[in-house]
Amino acid sequence: MNYESTIPNKNLSVLDDFEARSVNRRRLILAALVVVALLLAYVGYHYFMGGAAEEDTASQAPTVTVMVPGKQQVTRTINATGTLAARRELPVGVVGEGGRITKVYVDAGSWVKQGQIMASIDRSVQSQQAASLEASVGASRADLNLAQANLDRAEKLIERGFISKADIDRLTATRDSSAARLRVSQAQLNETRARNSRLNIVAPKAGFVLERNVEPGQTVTQGSGVLFLLAQNGEMELQAQLGESDLANVSVGTTTQVTPVGSDKVLTGQIWQISPVIDPQSRQGIARISLGYDSALRPGGFASARIQSGTSETSVLAESAVQHDSKGSFVYIVGADNKAVRRDVVIGAVSAAGLSITSGLNGNEKVVLRAGGFLSPGETVQPQVQKKAGGA
Repeated sequence: MNYESTIPNKNLSVLDDFEARSVNRRRLILAALVVVALLLAYVGYHYFMGGAAEEDTASQAPTVTVMVPGKQQVTRTINATGTLAARRELPVGVVGEGGRITKVYVDAGSWVKQGQIMASIDRSVQSQQAASLEASVGASRADLNLAQANLDRAEKLIERGFISKADIDRLTATRDSSAARLRVSQAQLNETRARNSRLNIVAPKAGFVLERNVEPGQTVTQGSGVLFLLAQNGEMELQAQLGESDLANVSVGTTTQVTPVGSDKVLTGQIWQISPVIDPQSRQGIARISLGYDSALRPGGFASARIQSGTSETSVLAESAVQHDSKGSFVYIVGADNKAVRRDVVIGAVSAAGLSITSGLNGNEKVVLRAGGFLSPGETVQPQVQKKAGGA
């Protein structure tokens, strides 16, 4: 009896254990599902909020205008300033012994021909000296004629024995002496005439009178300095000051455009000489630009020059795109992540098209045209592409 009663109890215990394990398994599965659902909800929430934050940040980024400059042929232009001067200055002073000025025939601003008399000096004393020498020449010539006649007569008488050989020698010597005195007198007269001719102040070359420093009645000598200053043939020049690098990029014969200060005239000239030395203080040299005569050109005045020095292929930017600080010139470029990045550049020629960038850009970058001064490196922006710099 006891045996039969124990069998059902054992089976019931086994069933209870199986059901307990099943309940626990279901509870674990349910708990796992709850944890997975919570994780998915957490990830979804943060993904949604993060995307919204990024969209909000992008919507708040400043809008900037950018352009891709590319490369283009740019004529290199060098701007320079300098002083106007006569290309060949001819100072004219007293050549002879000087004296009192009797008359001045030209003034500053006059044109003169080579050999033209510009002023004359009193020659009253010199004229008397010349007249005296002319008389001496006449007397010497008369003496020579007489000596020659005596000699001729004596030579006819020597064959008859009336005159000795010694007399002929004496008459010959007298004739030769008279001829020598005539030559001396003639030379003295020629010298006096040459001196008198030098009393006139004459133009050594044709040209334009820049200065007149003499008046009638003034006494002048060789120490009186420059009486007249001429510009030979009226030719002028601009002595343009150029830095070392610019001087190395110009050559003789280069065409230039010159504008005198205070005038709107644009004159065409050519570089005819380049300074072989550099000033050790200013680190500059001089390019001398020849110019024809023009009333707007006044020696001593200033003028500006635009010198064409060849072409090069470079990027050109509007002036608003280039920023400057203590480190030099730079631009902001926008990368694929819409981040502003500083890029140092070197500025070349400046023209109406903009600033030529000789170093720092390859032409394919998106360069910020405006508002670069308000950006910071790494800042997120919204770029709007503009194709041409001319619209900047």
